[in-house]
Amino acid sequence: MLDHIGISVSDYQKAKALYTAALSPLDITFVMEVTPEETGNFWYGGFGQAGKPDFWIGTGHKATSGCHVAFSATRAQVDAFYKAALVAGAKDNGPPGLRPEYHPNYYAAFVLDADGNNIEAVCHAPA
Repeated sequence: MLDHIGISVSDYQKAKALYTAALSPLDITFVMEVTPEETGNFWYGGFGQAGKPDFWIGTGHKATSGCHVAFSATRAQVDAFYKAALVAGAKDNGPPGLRPEYHPNYYAAFVLDADGNNIEAVCHAPA
């Protein structure tokens, strides 16, 4: 359905470090970077799997809070994502656990990045 998505961040290097750490347990890695020299003024970084950047961060637009991005994961990856994100500087926005108000097997964790974006790792499979 979606090919890729991007969010604006106020501090590219700080966001790059946070997302590199938080997404690593989900087998999502930093794939590519576009520098201010290449764009004329802005940083962009793409994260993904198998060399394809699906999730982008960048400074090309004013950072706003309130974006919500959810990444598919196993339950163990949800737990690891949450721990890695907190260690890397994210703020807790909901520890790993079931969210039966969504459906009986909805297992997720939520963190906020420095710009207030709500980043989630979620598993829909039964335990």
